[in-house]
Amino acid sequence: MASWWVLYGCIIIVCGCIEVTVQEKDTDILVFTVASNQTDGFKRYLRSAKVQGFEGKIRVLGVGQPWKGGNMKSVGGAYKINLLKRALKEFKDDTQRIILMTDGYDVIFLAPLEAIISRFKLFGARILFSAEGFCWPNKSLASQYPAITRGEPYLNSGGFIGYASNIYSVLMSFPVTDTDDDQLFYTKIYLNPAFRKKHNMKLDHESEIFQNLYGAVDKVELRFNGNEAYLQNTAYDTVPMIVHGNGHSKVILNSLGNYLASAWSAEQGCLNCWDGTVELFNEQPETYPPILIAIFVDRPTPFLQEFFHKIYHQAYPKSKLHLFIYNSETHHDYVVEEFTENSGNEYKSVKIVTASDRIGLPQAKMLAMDYCLQKECSGYFSIDSVAHLDNEHTLKLLVEQQRGIVGPLLVRQEQTWSNFWGAIADNGYYARSADYMEIIQNKRKGLWNVPYITHCYLINVTLLNNFETRPVYTIDGTEPDMAFAITNRYRDIFMYVNNRLEFGHLINPETYDLRRTNPDIYEISSNKLDWQKRYIHDNYNDNFNVDHKPIQPCPDVFWFPIVNLRFCREFIEIMETYGQWSDGSNQDFRLQGGYENVPTRDIHMNQVDYERQWLYFLKEYVRPLQELVFIGYFHDPPRSLMNFVVRYKPEEQPALRPHHDSSTYTINIALNQVGVDYEGGGCRFLRYNCSVTDTKPGWMLMHPGRLTHYHEGLRVVKGTRYIMISFIDP
Repeated sequence: MASWWVLYGCIIIVCGCIEVTVQEKDTDILVFTVASNQTDGFKRYLRSAKVQGFEGKIRVLGVGQPWKGGNMKSVGGAYKINLLKRALKEFKDDTQRIILMTDGYDVIFLAPLEAIISRFKLFGARILFSAEGFCWPNKSLASQYPAITRGEPYLNSGGFIGYASNIYSVLMSFPVTDTDDDQLFYTKIYLNPAFRKKHNMKLDHESEIFQNLYGAVDKVELRFNGNEAYLQNTAYDTVPMIVHGNGHSKVILNSLGNYLASAWSAEQGCLNCWDGTVELFNEQPETYPPILIAIFVDRPTPFLQEFFHKIYHQAYPKSKLHLFIYNSETHHDYVVEEFTENSGNEYKSVKIVTASDRIGLPQAKMLAMDYCLQKECSGYFSIDSVAHLDNEHTLKLLVEQQRGIVGPLLVRQEQTWSNFWGAIADNGYYARSADYMEIIQNKRKGLWNVPYITHCYLINVTLLNNFETRPVYTIDGTEPDMAFAITNRYRDIFMYVNNRLEFGHLINPETYDLRRTNPDIYEISSNKLDWQKRYIHDNYNDNFNVDHKPIQPCPDVFWFPIVNLRFCREFIEIMETYGQWSDGSNQDFRLQGGYENVPTRDIHMNQVDYERQWLYFLKEYVRPLQELVFIGYFHDPPRSLMNFVVRYKPEEQPALRPHHDSSTYTINIALNQVGVDYEGGGCRFLRYNCSVTDTKPGWMLMHPGRLTHYHEGLRVVKGTRYIMISFIDP
């Protein structure tokens, strides 16, 4: 394994079978780069230099000056040549001073200068250029390159090192305009045999110093030496010292940059998470920067009340928060109105855009950013209705992180679907990065530079203020968040996702059907934990406490709290809205054979499209209780062909004659309150002459079906009684 270490001022270079120990001083080296703007990439460049101990050696050219070298997305860049030419004039006759020139926005230093100098001197060159596998920008020049037997054959100008006098002489070879192509300039000089010999120019064919990533991604691996990450070129068995994300490889560089240059450690986790952060104190709310929370309800979304509840409970002074709410779903109007009527006056301002305004999502996002600027906010927090912030400190922590764009990691419960992509496929869409699973499972915690983020993120207002960095949500044929990510990548604006803590989760809206009555209650399997928090009885888990003794109102009849009052109310609404109660006769077309021996006035679960969900309920919430009390009986999943809601009314069907159930065991859940909604009713077990009449809504009776528990439904004398029945394992 190739690597390098700094030990007591000495550099030990290990490369394959060659080991050289040298000691070099960096007093005669200068590092140059060009950076017109303080981009995220440039900040990373400087940080890597600082980590390697030579931040003070860097001379940045073109700072604060307009870029004159073209768009750099095709050809161009000779502006860098002219800047360097002027900077090296004072060193034009210096034959001993070493100059290292690299790009500034897409380069990371992986080694100290001492190691770089030592490795350079082993080449015996006066100027050493990085190398790549593509002849750019003029493919026709490929045939003029000297033949090699191993390595990358073509010059890349994103990184080179050499002696000042030779580099200056090369720069003065012939004049170039700022918009000419810098790589073509150096290529022509290198391909001139006389120039190449005069300046002893060589290429770093095997990436011993410079690693260009474009076209070479399959040749490099991220590895760890103990806790320290390094880059291994597996094709040539080298450990590059400078990595360059040239061409279309910047996404790969950003991914590697999450680890390299002491950005992340297997032992300590994220090492660069604290760079530039601030701390906000609860007792000093006046110091909190003003933030706009832009809420987008752009699709039918389950558990929206809980979403707004979590927004309200963010631990951030409401005197520092503005709200912008976009709601394109009339179904959700009542939730938005409820939230704003009850809580809106606590915020500094509230603006609402409704479906009647007929504004599309991209336009709404632009309006929200304008509203942020109008209110002089410091940050713009965009959150979609599928993003649940379970951690009340999420917004505060994101503000403290002080990044241009940063969001919390949010994952769909019990799935691998999250709010970020770790990589981009060749078609521009999702690809799974090597570390994706470890990030979403929180096995690797940190602050991750990612190529796509959606649903929830904080944007620093400085990006909104500048036309060149203001987020874009409209690209023809592209959905808004994809347009947002594509534009940020094009502009080299980093997007971070933070998983240093648990922040929340994503709701799954894919099965949410507004055609149903109370559609949230159908989300039991698609959004299990949210469903459970809303509908399962608060005391359900107490059933499993070791010191808890199950209530037994009659022999082998057990009584459990299982669902809450909201579930009961909503389920009655589902049944009554459907309204097609059976007539209580023995003829029942819904059953195989068309005959019911002991008929009730009822509606089957499959009639309201709840059969699948109810079987899931039996498996997840009923079966554990059955195993608790009927020890030794195990059937996973439970089977049930008869699942239905019964309605008892004095004028309709007030009672049910004695009978056995066609089941191994039966459950009976009361859906409304005796003494309030009805009078009378209950269940009598004839063999034991034992009745249960004080039933509680949301509580479940469980009893054996065949043979022992012959029972009847007692008469309802007033009102309407609803119960939910399942004959399990018939």
